[in-house]
Amino acid sequence: MKRLSKYFLLLFSACVLCSCDSSRVYDKFKDIDGGIWNKDKHIKFDVQIDDTLSYHNIYINLRNSGSYKFSNVYLFISTIYPDNKISIDTVECIIADDKGNWLGKGLGDIKDNQMLLKKNVRFHKKGIYSFEFEQAMRTDNLEGIKSIGIRIEKNK
Repeated sequence: MKRLSKYFLLLFSACVLCSCDSSRVYDKFKDIDGGIWNKDKHIKFDVQIDDTLSYHNIYINLRNSGSYKFSNVYLFISTIYPDNKISIDTVECIIADDKGNWLGKGLGDIKDNQMLLKKNVRFHKKGIYSFEFEQAMRTDNLEGIKSIGIRIEKNK
């Protein structure tokens, strides 16, 4: 029994050490209701930024099911700065290869994709930065997108 508890302690310690992510500034997903993303539904993330000296990478996190009918997703991404200035990007996220194989990671029907949106970004002002996602496909109701997210990390 003592040997089992030593293995458990070792496994637990390894999990704790692996779960530390010192570069992460923000990392959140928001679920899409019923896996159907209406073109009028905007998904917003408010991020408090205090570090104006470091460079950051910004990633799009996208979770899709096997029922998604396309190999890509077009997004409009609005960034609202603390001084209320707005920039809008149109982004294509490729989530399947030419043969229809999903590129994301995951088991079963659900795949997680992470795509670099911007590299070496420096936030010039402290405050809340809002990132608003809107699906830009040519369909009113986009089926098979389970969640959308954003990750901001300090560039190493």
